[in-house]
Amino acid sequence: MRKLEATELAALAAEFPQWQVDTHIGTLSRNFVFGDFMQAFAFMTHVAIASEKHNHHPEWSNVYNQVAITWTTHDVRGLSTNDIDMARLCEQAFAGNVAGAVATAA
Repeated sequence: MRKLEATELAALAAEFPQWQVDTHIGTLSRNFVFGDFMQAFAFMTHVAIASEKHNHHPEWSNVYNQVAITWTTHDVRGLSTNDIDMARLCEQAFAGNVAGAVATAA
């Protein structure tokens, strides 16, 4: 794990167009909307399992079919490669590739 450089932070918008990058406080955030609560909860379950395997946990909240998730790395006081890996995993899980997301976390 390493802190992302300024050039890497600038490239995040292209790779993660639906995510909000806050370079001042060092966060990567996105709101996901699902068809219902069970889909949202299944997503959270997969992300939680992956988070445990990576020992990297999000700040998040859930209201019915919506999940708001934020990644940051407190140890580096900003965004790290771990945050990028976990954002990619979230995108895979959201796209319905839950098996791929869990395999990536292994």
